[in-house]
Amino acid sequence: MFTFLLLLIPALTGVLTLSIGGRHARQLALMGALAELIVAVVVWSQFDPVAGLQFGFKYNWIQSAGVTLGAGLDGISMLLVLLTTFLSPLIVLSTFGHDYRNAPAFYSLILFMEAALVGVFTATDAFLFYFFFEAALIPVYFLSALWGGENRLKVTFKFFIYTIFGSLFMLVAFVYLYLQTPGTHSSEITAFYNLQLDASSQGWVFWALFIAFAIKMPVFPFHTWQPDTYTESPTPATMLLAGIMLKMGVYGLIRLLLPIVPLALEEWGAVAIVLSVIGIVYGSIIAIKQRDMKRLIAYSSFAHVGLMAAGVFSTTLNGLQGALIQMLAHGINVVGMFFIVEIIFSRTRTRNLDQLGGITQTTPRLSVYFMILLLGSVALPLTNAFVGEFLLLAGVFEYNGWLGAVAGLTIILGAVYMLRLFQKSMFGTRSVVTEQFADLSISERAVLVPLVIMVFWIGLYPATFLQLTEPTVSQLLRFING
Repeated sequence: MFTFLLLLIPALTGVLTLSIGGRHARQLALMGALAELIVAVVVWSQFDPVAGLQFGFKYNWIQSAGVTLGAGLDGISMLLVLLTTFLSPLIVLSTFGHDYRNAPAFYSLILFMEAALVGVFTATDAFLFYFFFEAALIPVYFLSALWGGENRLKVTFKFFIYTIFGSLFMLVAFVYLYLQTPGTHSSEITAFYNLQLDASSQGWVFWALFIAFAIKMPVFPFHTWQPDTYTESPTPATMLLAGIMLKMGVYGLIRLLLPIVPLALEEWGAVAIVLSVIGIVYGSIIAIKQRDMKRLIAYSSFAHVGLMAAGVFSTTLNGLQGALIQMLAHGINVVGMFFIVEIIFSRTRTRNLDQLGGITQTTPRLSVYFMILLLGSVALPLTNAFVGEFLLLAGVFEYNGWLGAVAGLTIILGAVYMLRLFQKSMFGTRSVVTEQFADLSISERAVLVPLVIMVFWIGLYPATFLQLTEPTVSQLLRFING
């Protein structure tokens, strides 16, 4: 029942925040997010990585049709629930320096999205997975449409259409798979694993699922909604999108696509991994050319998720483990980077690198936190992203040496655009807008300190998290390889 509690707390707190939050909406939202984190840590302390699915529940929703409402936690789910519950209170806390109009609605949407994200990562029924997958779209759509930038309506409409379009492919695939299960049929994900579909059927299911998840991550060429949405959305929504929501797509590849269509993976996996590698290089080159700080980080996120997808499609232990640890590391780094951009914007009212400079002269604390998160993002050894990128590149090299070499360009290109970001914004002479730049407040440090701790924890002691997922990943690979 712990899983049910993890779903209930943010949903119930979201309702309370919307109903009675008033002036104290953000405090109530923070309390709910912290309570969710405490429960997740308690579950983690009792979790056995080798015991399979744990702390679950199952309710026969449409018993005659074999449709259930079921959820539980294995090693992969546990890692992503920890990421979600760790970042959510920090995202709420990051807003304490701003006054958002209609605050109860704003904070309740963040909590509803947290509940939906936890639902995606714990669902054991395909249609429940689909429900939460779609439910996560609704809060972020309204967050972006109501509190976003000048072009928010056009951008969020494009985002909505893209993701709904992709999800329809997934729904059609689920209905088809459900109808192929024997007897009275079953919608449990494990029942889909046991189907013996021919190569042709697996082929179209592969593409239906791949398109749905590729749009959500996104993977080249399904990425055109992402930079505009990340840029126009309010920063808390951008943090949710980049820090957690894109992981739904990578998670879907691991949980659903790989084990359900292994024959199609042999035929079409090479195409998917090539598209992923193209996205790494393309996203990195475009990031180098950006002048808007938020847009630069958006393209860097696109490049990073391309490497995660490539690692998944390598179907190697290193590749899958690297994708999982990189999801954790990327979520931490990208939330920290977007928050720092928001700090700079709140003081200067610009994100244009040409108008910034000299910030380090008055901000020793900001400079240190910014540099640590930046070095984590470029995978400096002993930081969090190094572990993920090393394993990912090892997995891609194991799959194909040439693709591994091209994917390895992310190390060079990532250093170029990230160091350029720091140099243009923080070094040089002060401009008119940075002349009176103040250092970090207490609430801002309260957000950045936990992120920086995690940068070093994952970088120095990655076994904490790799041991959590390895039994589940190994079992998954044994099933795929038959």
